[in-house]
Amino acid sequence: MTTTSAGATAPATATPRAVRATAERSTTGTRTGRRFQHGGWFVAPFLLLFLLFVIVPVLRGVWLSLTDANISGEGARFVGLDNYTEALQDPLVWDSLGHSAYFTLLVVPCIVLVALLLALLAHHIEHAKWLWRLCFFAPFLLPSTVVGNMWRWMFNPDTGLLDHVFGMETAWLTQKDTAMTAVVVATLWWTVGFSFLLYLAALQNIPQHLYEAAALDGANAWHRTVHITLPMLRSITGLVVALQILASLQVFDQVVVMYDFGPGPEESTRTMVQYTLEQGFTSYRVGYASAISILFFLMIAVIALGRMWLLRKREEGVQ
Repeated sequence: MTTTSAGATAPATATPRAVRATAERSTTGTRTGRRFQHGGWFVAPFLLLFLLFVIVPVLRGVWLSLTDANISGEGARFVGLDNYTEALQDPLVWDSLGHSAYFTLLVVPCIVLVALLLALLAHHIEHAKWLWRLCFFAPFLLPSTVVGNMWRWMFNPDTGLLDHVFGMETAWLTQKDTAMTAVVVATLWWTVGFSFLLYLAALQNIPQHLYEAAALDGANAWHRTVHITLPMLRSITGLVVALQILASLQVFDQVVVMYDFGPGPEESTRTMVQYTLEQGFTSYRVGYASAISILFFLMIAVIALGRMWLLRKREEGVQ
């Protein structure tokens, strides 16, 4: 047997090339192990925080969902899947889920369309680009309480801005047919800036020579937008849609602020998150609220995994 300089053992009849390959593999494995060992110390704080503030609360919630625990946490009895059975048969759960889904169906297309238009506008403006970008993104920096109270005042039929300036005397917040629309308008104004930035960054990454070649072929601005810009933004549009769906299903802050922590007219704006909190902190049924939250979490996880699966299939199809 012959021993290499890296400590690997090779047969005596091995060629010099085989010996070198064995030594390189041994050295590469040692370096990888060292990088993993040193990198582990950098990842450890994040993993510790993730364990304490994500994994442990999730496991705690799963356990509570199997009990009849109240808000005091004392005297909880194991009830198995009774909470889940009750949640699946609770009509208010399905109503709240329907309100969250209805809000999502309204707000997501609006955010995608408005964010794309704003990004195209800001991308092609020649003067004071920084000012336009700041104006479009600034609302996203506001706290949800500020946004909710501001739009509640604007929608007020007696003293609101929409009534005095535009003559809109509709009681947006007190009518069932317009209550969710008011939340959609406030959310669109508040959150469109994030999607706007994503689209703007994607627009700046489109190669300029594609537009120059299309212009030489006689394509006008509309044709360049339809046949170059929109196809090049397909991946970022998928990302924006996925992020907005996940965020919109969890809508809570602006709804409770605009309606003073109430469910809105005829309970038309009660969302899934709001109903879960009502069960946990108003009815004091922590175990039942945990079961509802676990079911809601599983639904969102399925949507996220489905999005990842579709994206992977599309990438495989392109390749």
